[in-house]
Amino acid sequence: MKYSIDKDDKYSLLKIKEEKLDSTVSSSLKSDLITMQAEGVPNIVIDLSEVKYIDSSGLSALLVGNRIFGEAGGAFVLASPSEHTEKLIKISQLDKVFDVLPTVHEAIESVFMHELEKGLNEEDTDEA
Repeated sequence: MKYSIDKDDKYSLLKIKEEKLDSTVSSSLKSDLITMQAEGVPNIVIDLSEVKYIDSSGLSALLVGNRIFGEAGGAFVLASPSEHTEKLIKISQLDKVFDVLPTVHEAIESVFMHELEKGLNEEDTDEA
């Protein structure tokens, strides 16, 4: 699977450089997400701007990423989905599961908000 990664202290931006996120690339995406989380990437933004088509195996790979980052207390944000991708996410009611934002900038802002909230919650726990 073709993609690029920009790493920051608080998050990694994974830009998928494939037109189709289907069974031919989804297993690679799934294993790469698991590896990134295991290597300590705290939060991830997935840039879907170049993905024109996604099927159930692609959605499944994204669900795995969402679950593993969520279980580790991190943010998993989808950014810039194409009209088809966004429609499929809504039809399958995964818009209630995924954090989907229209731009990469908004997705990165969402990660920083997540980190702030997490820090505040940890302070509350320490005081209790």
